[in-house]
Amino acid sequence: MKFNINKWNGNLYCLLLVVLMLACQNDDAPIVDDEQSAPQDEVLADDTDSTQVDQENDEDTDHSIVPTIDLSHWKVTLPIAENGKTIEVEPPEILDYTNNEMLKEFMYEDTEDGSLVFYTYPDASTANSSYSRTELREQMVAGSNSTNWTFSEGGRMKGTLSVPFISKDSNNEFHRTIVMQIHGRLTNEQRDRIGENDNNAPPILKIYWQKGNIRVLTKELKDSSTSGDSILSADAWDNDEGHTFSQRVDSDKFTLEIIASDRRLEVILNEEESVVYDDIHIQKWGAFENYFKAGNYLQTTDVGSSAIVKYYNLEVTH
Repeated sequence: MKFNINKWNGNLYCLLLVVLMLACQNDDAPIVDDEQSAPQDEVLADDTDSTQVDQENDEDTDHSIVPTIDLSHWKVTLPIAENGKTIEVEPPEILDYTNNEMLKEFMYEDTEDGSLVFYTYPDASTANSSYSRTELREQMVAGSNSTNWTFSEGGRMKGTLSVPFISKDSNNEFHRTIVMQIHGRLTNEQRDRIGENDNNAPPILKIYWQKGNIRVLTKELKDSSTSGDSILSADAWDNDEGHTFSQRVDSDKFTLEIIASDRRLEVILNEEESVVYDDIHIQKWGAFENYFKAGNYLQTTDVGSSAIVKYYNLEVTH
């Protein structure tokens, strides 16, 4: 058999060429790594899903604001009656006001702005008034009205509030409401000594929301020379001419601060404007005990009238 070297060389050349081509293809092939990240389009899909979950979590987040006013030393009087007497809710029941069926209509939370809302309308009234109220009464000893304070002992109340709604009268004028007070009280000994049936005494201070303004009324003696037990009679006192602050508040938030000290009373609006009482009337008022009040004491009996007062914070110190 004749061996054709040229043909063999040709076949060998072809074989080598094929081997080289296969080797080049293997060098260009990617290295497979078991821990390699997912393809880019899958990563983007995962990121999108994560964002959607975050958005859903944000939607589920509770953004409500719960009022933080401490009610442990306040009772509230409502504009409704039971057995001929206005309903009052004292500590500790008032602390659970969100679950108290009697309170839900008149004192409730606005969790959008963190306020405690006081709503009232003309209905039942207390023994010494013609007007209805949803109003807090300070109790220095929770659940008791017997422990109060004098001007010589001093007291301070500060609150931020607003009157977002109040009805109008037949002349299209806004009604008015009392939002803060210092009310006087006779001790049991004083009551018995002057022959009164209860411990009620006049309020030395009333602060009104009136037509978008803040107006202050205090008491003054009809006769400044009055002394002794005669001072304790409600008939000895009358309203002063009043003071209206120059700043309007309308339905906006405003801050009121009351500072009572020995022979002196000061009311401050928005930490900018104040009125001070330090005359003979305040000096002689020192005979009385006192307590703070705050809320919504609507000054009308007009059918269909109502008002809303919001408190964003309220603090009392002695």
